Amino acid sequence: MKNLFNVEGKVAVVTGGSRGIGAMIARGFVENGVKTYITARREEELRATERELSARGQCIAIPADLSTMAGVSEFAAAIRAAEAQLHILVNNAGATWGAEIDEFPESGWDKTMDLNVKSLFFLTQQLLPELRAAGTDEDPARVINIGSINGITHPHMKNYAYSASKAAVHQLTRHLGADLAPEGVNVNGIAPGFFPSKMTAHMLPHEAEMSAGIPRRRLGNAEDAAGTAIYLCSRASAWVTGQTIVLDGGMVANAG
Repeated sequence: MKNLFNVEGKVAVVTGGSRGIGAMIARGFVENGVKTYITARREEELRATERELSARGQCIAIPADLSTMAGVSEFAAAIRAAEAQLHILVNNAGATWGAEIDEFPESGWDKTMDLNVKSLFFLTQQLLPELRAAGTDEDPARVINIGSINGITHPHMKNYAYSASKAAVHQLTRHLGADLAPEGVNVNGIAPGFFPSKMTAHMLPHEAEMSAGIPRRRLGNAEDAAGTAIYLCSRASAWVTGQTIVLDGGMVANAG
């Protein structure tokens, strides 16, 4: 039963890996011996994260715009050119949009859905040969889709496209988890609550008030994000697929 959580020697891709939860997960992988590719659209920010994480292990940045099919295909081709096998794919890149329902624009809806759902599906599709090549019966390849508690309970925000997209991510995780398990690829999800990130930056001045409404009385941190991802990518979770772990300090449990 030793080394159940060991991920050393694996190869991972983390989209949206330059900041927020993506960077937290990437750091956890790098520090635990995973060769980790990170991607994001803003190259300067991505390169800064690459430099920081490269001091801790293997981290390679590949700039890409995953909001378009061309960007998805170009990024997948770059990974295929570099690696014959891919043990881990973390679909974390995402967008949000907020507006009153009477004013919510089609452009904001499409931007959110395209990046949060469409690109997630097609990047997984295009990297399936490398994931299948890495998976074994004992230790399958892993896909982790980053959802949100906003896709489970009422967000109490005007982020209609975001909450709908994350509910779609959770369902897609179940669907792919069942379909790909026989092929040596486990698909699971993480539904985070409040973590410090660009998406939640506007709320952070009210951190004390926010924390008071969370049963664990604090926001999520890097160890929370990385620890959950490492579990889902290690031998410890080899028989877990199609599930979404709610990582929120008890908010969903307390919502009823």
